[in-house]
Amino acid sequence: MTHRKSYAERALLHSNPAAKQLLETIERKKSNLAVSVDLTKSADFLNIIDIVGPYICLIKTHIDILQDFDQSVIERLQHLSAKHDFMIFEDRKFADIGNTVVLQYSAGIHKIASWAHITNAHAVPGPSIIAGLATVGKPLGRGLLLLAEMSTKGSLATGSYTDEAVRMARANKDFVVGFIAQHRMEGVAATESDDISNEDFLILTPGVSLADSGDSMGQQYRTPRQVITESGSDVIIVGRGVYGTDLTQVGSIASRAEHYMAEGWAAYLEGLAPIS
Repeated sequence: MTHRKSYAERALLHSNPAAKQLLETIERKKSNLAVSVDLTKSADFLNIIDIVGPYICLIKTHIDILQDFDQSVIERLQHLSAKHDFMIFEDRKFADIGNTVVLQYSAGIHKIASWAHITNAHAVPGPSIIAGLATVGKPLGRGLLLLAEMSTKGSLATGSYTDEAVRMARANKDFVVGFIAQHRMEGVAATESDDISNEDFLILTPGVSLADSGDSMGQQYRTPRQVITESGSDVIIVGRGVYGTDLTQVGSIASRAEHYMAEGWAAYLEGLAPIS
């Protein structure tokens, strides 16, 4: 029988500060829920984060969609992160040459590296994108996720693309802490020369809903149990399923966040049972 490691056990395996902190936060809060707050007004954005904060390990942002962004938003976001004990993941999806992503990550109006514990990138540009982002993020203790798979219908992130993303991550374990993916990546694309005995990448999975259906924009949903127990993911990412369309319903939003938190944790505990 094989023992699946707990989040706490896995935290001990990671040298990257962001990966270690996320696993410790998950264990401490007993929550593997990340909420994606895709709202365009700063007041709504921060209000929803304050409501769901007690129930999450991670908040996922798209900071560039805020229509009224200024630096005070980041200050308030960092305050909420400390208040509710969650980490910040800016879903930037970098996809350019090394020199350009260095500037996108460190400079401009958003200065992402200064506040986002974790960000992500496409593997399309090749290893240079990791090298560029690492020059900024590693000294700050940040972590990078690679997009290995996506939850949209017809996604091209499959097959050899996914394999190559894993190879790139395996060559940069000190900065690449895991993947946006639909299932666990360990062992994928491994060769006889690869030492994967102690490989431990974080898997964050979007497209999660208590109702496994889809939407008109090609999004495909799976339940927390399908994602955590069956596919071996570590963090479920939920957006509209938590905050819905009526942002004034504070009690309902908190209740849904708590429900997803409970479902995700129950799925994790089920997966801790010994497996053959």
